[in-house]
Amino acid sequence: MDGVRGTVDEGFEPVRDAFARNFEALGERGAAVAVYRDGRKVVDLWAGSRDADAVTEAGGAPWEHGTAQIVRSATKGVAAAVLLMLAERGELDLDAPVGHYWPEFKARGKERALVRHVLAHRTGVPVLDRPLTPAEALDPDLAAAAVAAQAPVWEPGSDHGYHAQTYSWLTGELVRRVTGGRSLGEWLAAEVSAPLGLDLWIGLPDSEAGRVGRVGPLPEPSADGSGPRLRPKRAVSEAYANPESLTRRAFGAITPTPDENDPAYRAAVLPASNGIATAPSLARFYAALIGEVDGVRLWRRPETLALARTEASAGPDRTLVVSTRFGLGHMLHGPASPLLSPHSFGHPGRGGALAFADPESGLAFAYVTNGFRRSVTADPRAQSLIRALRSSTT
Repeated sequence: MDGVRGTVDEGFEPVRDAFARNFEALGERGAAVAVYRDGRKVVDLWAGSRDADAVTEAGGAPWEHGTAQIVRSATKGVAAAVLLMLAERGELDLDAPVGHYWPEFKARGKERALVRHVLAHRTGVPVLDRPLTPAEALDPDLAAAAVAAQAPVWEPGSDHGYHAQTYSWLTGELVRRVTGGRSLGEWLAAEVSAPLGLDLWIGLPDSEAGRVGRVGPLPEPSADGSGPRLRPKRAVSEAYANPESLTRRAFGAITPTPDENDPAYRAAVLPASNGIATAPSLARFYAALIGEVDGVRLWRRPETLALARTEASAGPDRTLVVSTRFGLGHMLHGPASPLLSPHSFGHPGRGGALAFADPESGLAFAYVTNGFRRSVTADPRAQSLIRALRSSTT
């Protein structure tokens, strides 16, 4: 594709080729990809339009090096890292009951829910019996009260299922309780983004709004069979089609679906879903989890890295209806995971974004896009980039 800009170090040219093919063959509108190796940036590429609903040739603004985008559930990996940093600093006990910090959460049989259950999607509250409106979801007090009052779907700790939306208020309220009222986004800005010089926010400042592109769905494959096709398993399709399924209810904990381009939504702190980042900053963040980047290392103890990489949940996921594997907050390599190797940990964003680190190879990867598909964990554009990265390093 003409128009791919940026740099790749020698040996990483396959990533550039795959990135260009995503525009030519997979319908990409605008995107960026970045890779760090051993704390140094080796891939930094971008192309296309800044806004998913605009075409550069028709006058839309081009994607620039500093363009940021919402990364959906890739935000969860950032939020989990914050909680693990707080645990490392002795401010949060992963084996303590959630109710120790948040007494209201003990209601309706959740007394035995532990902090580690929150991170591993084992708390049993992926749904809300009464979904929140988009306006209610942006109110941290109201949303936390709704989660605290919710009866668990299963005994906390006994099973796992992806907490698609409620992860925002579970993690966010724990951070507020142990930091004297600071939001997770405020803590991230001061303790992570500032020291590393990151364009990474959970709660977008007004001053940065002009740098963020508009996101939207990519067109479905054409009727003649050309273009990419995604064929989910029948059980998955049925779960998403059934309004009463745990899947639909979990993703519908905010109803109707929020407008991700709404400035109020972007300015809110929703650690499950509304993180905004540039690809280089998201890759730099993961690089600083596994090693030193310009003198900064976020996790200082090997035990903390082990918590992210050690399996805490595995098997059939009651929400996603596929097998998943999670450490404490991060998705691990498995049947539904697009990660690089069995040693990797990270998180995808539904329909597009992906970020992870692989401690064995020293690699940290981030892909952000303005165009979302219907996939949840295995977007073909991200997978093509991972295959190219694997070929570059073997």
